[in-house]
Amino acid sequence: MPPREFPPRPDAFTLVELLVVIAVTGILAGLLLPSLARAKSQAHGAFCQNNTRQLVLGCLMYCDDNAGYFPYNMAGQAVHTNINWAMDVLDWETDADNTNTALLTQAALGPYVARACAIYRCPSDAVLSTIQRSAGWLNRARSYSMNASVGNAGEYTQTGVNINNPDYIQFFKLSSVPVAKQIFIFTEEHPDTIYDGYFLNKAYDNEWVRLPASYHNGNANISFADGHAEVHHWQNASTLVPNEPDGAANLVSTYLPPGQRTDFNWIIAHMSVETDSAPPSAW
Repeated sequence: MPPREFPPRPDAFTLVELLVVIAVTGILAGLLLPSLARAKSQAHGAFCQNNTRQLVLGCLMYCDDNAGYFPYNMAGQAVHTNINWAMDVLDWETDADNTNTALLTQAALGPYVARACAIYRCPSDAVLSTIQRSAGWLNRARSYSMNASVGNAGEYTQTGVNINNPDYIQFFKLSSVPVAKQIFIFTEEHPDTIYDGYFLNKAYDNEWVRLPASYHNGNANISFADGHAEVHHWQNASTLVPNEPDGAANLVSTYLPPGQRTDFNWIIAHMSVETDSAPPSAW
């Protein structure tokens, strides 16, 4: 019986050819991954902008139902009441406030945003401390804060002005805002300073007390009293501070030299108006 014949075996890859394929694959991945990262960042930015828009629209509906008054916007432990726009206080510890979405959905704005807890957090905000990550957390519940010059701030506004910015109007009612498209209501806040939802900066100090976030390629989403939301690009290095969730950062009360005040001045200009440049606040 003649020996069985087999078809000729095709040549296999050589080591050099395999290395070339791996190299080409690596180059293509290197070209594509930045584009994919940018696309993801843009998607997160759009999602976040929608969040700030939904929050401000909910706030305007609240005003419609409450004789034009904004929801309370108090600071510190005073936030733990459902008349406040949000009831949580954030920190880098494992306190329940950090993840308890009921403190948002059961607060004053909750019914006006369909109690949707997702709109209170930017999808790019997954900043956690070491102890929070060790506890298995994925994120904290809130990324946004409310302009401290908007709403009743309790003890800080008992006299009709905010003692933190006494030369500026405190907007208790929507009708007291002179140019609604210029006064912001909600902003993303830097994770190292976000605390009680009360976004305060003092006009006369030239220093950040609360810092806006810059998750989106140096931008932040901000919504205004006329209901629109926009992306604002920060220009100063002093605004674009890296996250330091374990307490290494010293962001509070950081004095800004004259050349680093562009962003701070923008926030102040869109926070309120001076008392001598507009009619008295209705409250």
